[in-house]
Amino acid sequence: MDLFDSLRTVPTPCYVVDEGLVIRNLEILQSVQQRTGCKILLALKGFSMYSLFGTIGKYLAGTTASGLYEAKLGREEMGKEVHVYSPAYEEAELDEILACCDHIVFNTFDQWSRYKSRVQSFPGKESFCGIRINPEYSEIETDLYNPCFTGSRLGTTLAHFKPELLDGISGLHFHTLCEQNADTLARTLDVVDQKFGTFLHSMEWINFGGGHHITRPDYDLDCLVRSIDRMQEKYGLQVYLEPGEAVALHTGFLVAKVLDIVENGMQIAILDTSAACHMPDVLEMPYRPEIVGAGMPGERAHTYRLGGPTCLAGDVIGDYSFDQPLRPGDRLLFCDMAHYTMVKNNTFNGMRLPSIAIRRLNGSIDVVKTFGYEDFKCRL
Repeated sequence: MDLFDSLRTVPTPCYVVDEGLVIRNLEILQSVQQRTGCKILLALKGFSMYSLFGTIGKYLAGTTASGLYEAKLGREEMGKEVHVYSPAYEEAELDEILACCDHIVFNTFDQWSRYKSRVQSFPGKESFCGIRINPEYSEIETDLYNPCFTGSRLGTTLAHFKPELLDGISGLHFHTLCEQNADTLARTLDVVDQKFGTFLHSMEWINFGGGHHITRPDYDLDCLVRSIDRMQEKYGLQVYLEPGEAVALHTGFLVAKVLDIVENGMQIAILDTSAACHMPDVLEMPYRPEIVGAGMPGERAHTYRLGGPTCLAGDVIGDYSFDQPLRPGDRLLFCDMAHYTMVKNNTFNGMRLPSIAIRRLNGSIDVVKTFGYEDFKCRL
């Protein structure tokens, strides 16, 4: 069934994730695990659509969480390895976190010292605890996404690393990438090796964090494999990677509907979809999402500015051109709308959250979740 045909009847707005495209990404990730023996975890901060966890769990080793709720979701819905890292843990939540996690990574040695006795009172948690390191090296140009920018709160720098407190620590974790290729990882490992290699000899595992764009068409898989093998062979470590975006990259769409056309020096199409509410990275990063069948402004016969229905003046998705004029009721298909959408959306202005659907392998659409007034009200 044609993609557009299959999406004609879904409620709008609606996130639609293509199961076949997800499997394509998972097969690439599985090939890296098979070639190296590393373990790849789904980072729930990027993609938490648990209706697909049954599929994802057939390929990946488990999930990684940023706190208690994500950790519980991974344990309940996938049931494989669960790892957790947080810049700081709530003391009242710690026992519940420990009960459902296989690895817990601490941000500082102070936190590790504070909670060490409680962690070690849990039986059967060998190879359990880690420290996040900050190698103070990153090739990310935007500070908002750079864990190593000056004054970062994320991870322990070499100057504050306390080897005398490593008893009970079995692994080190770093996360310095954002949508980057394997050559950046290789250069980062040079710095990690130089600064922290002395301590890796006594470790059992190392976690390379996320930000690896492994399923991107131009990604250098061979370079990634060499980097994993390098650390495993030199130090005898189990290597973990925890991408979120790479699992869901180019797998999802956001189906939107044109509500009205406004004239103000140009044509402006108001949609039932909001950048601020439904695709916040469009404003935060910022970036311009692609639309199936649309081009750059002026590239095609009819150019429109696309905006949402909220009262925020800047709730603008971008300027696009189309072969035919847009009319109320027309549907638009935004691309790459699986990651960092459902996990970040909001109900500002009382906006209805988009429905969630799966496009199955046979082309049929399974709407797994819809939202209404009670979902808005219960958050307040």
